[in-house]
Amino acid sequence: MNKTKIFIVFLVLLFAVVIGAQEVVEAIVAVVNDEFISLTDYISRHDNFSQMLRAQFQGEEFSEQYDAFKNTLMDTMITELLLLQEARNMGADVTEDVNKQIELIKEQNAFMSNADLIQALNRENINYEDWRENLKKTVLQQYVLGSEVSRHIVVDDSELLGFYNQNLEDFREPVEYTIKAIYVSNDGKSEEDIQARKQEIDGKIAAGEDMSLLASQYGEGPEKDNQGDLGSFIKGQMLPNMEQAVEGLENGDLTGWIEMPNGWYLLRLENKKESQIKAFEDVRAEIETALFNEKNETGVQKYLEELKSRSFIKILIPNPLEYK
Repeated sequence: MNKTKIFIVFLVLLFAVVIGAQEVVEAIVAVVNDEFISLTDYISRHDNFSQMLRAQFQGEEFSEQYDAFKNTLMDTMITELLLLQEARNMGADVTEDVNKQIELIKEQNAFMSNADLIQALNRENINYEDWRENLKKTVLQQYVLGSEVSRHIVVDDSELLGFYNQNLEDFREPVEYTIKAIYVSNDGKSEEDIQARKQEIDGKIAAGEDMSLLASQYGEGPEKDNQGDLGSFIKGQMLPNMEQAVEGLENGDLTGWIEMPNGWYLLRLENKKESQIKAFEDVRAEIETALFNEKNETGVQKYLEELKSRSFIKILIPNPLEYK
């Protein structure tokens, strides 16, 4: 350890302990090069994020999310500080990017002005300047990772084709059914009334009357207003008894009457789109994104490990929550 680093640690220890009758000025959780992570910052980060998690999750799900957050918080804060230091070393100016992000946030939330945004933040007890500064830090970190990792990633055509050919079944489209229906409700009808109505509909279909018109005339479900159109369903989306009834049909064929808890359905298969593998060009962008993200994740981990290896990092309080 060089003299500068020894001196930094010495200063940290002076801040982190009680000397005689003096009060603690601030406890230092970790030293990262020539900067500190204070206990106050650590506890604040922990409490704010824990509160957010508690608002979103409950019970076992909360416990799992919280444990994952707590176990990585120290490393996360160290990594963020290292990236901010790198951004300063690179002379990064992200003012324009921050402004663009704010404009995008305003657009997405239908805020007409900065005043609307500030008002919304105030309702959540969030100070606008603090929020903007945190956004700036996030953009700076992204800038470093983009400059050092993402911009150097290349995914060539041979990789795309290779991935496609090795994972063809992942790009298979399931069978898709387009269905027309007539629904007869049980509500307020005797068994005899229901059977008579079904038989009347069957007779008109047998006589060649148009099912769309019959659905509008006799249907008692939401599909009545759409001339019986139920829409399209991929395999697995329909109720099992309905899917089983249509899966062996040809286009234009009818099922028998299908009993449901509150009534009966008569279905006609309008169109069956067979299962097929998507063409390479249709999934090219999807594959490129997946491979890029995979390379980027690996690259980011490698870069962060290298960044930490050439930095001075000293954890002084391994379990800061014990001081709460």
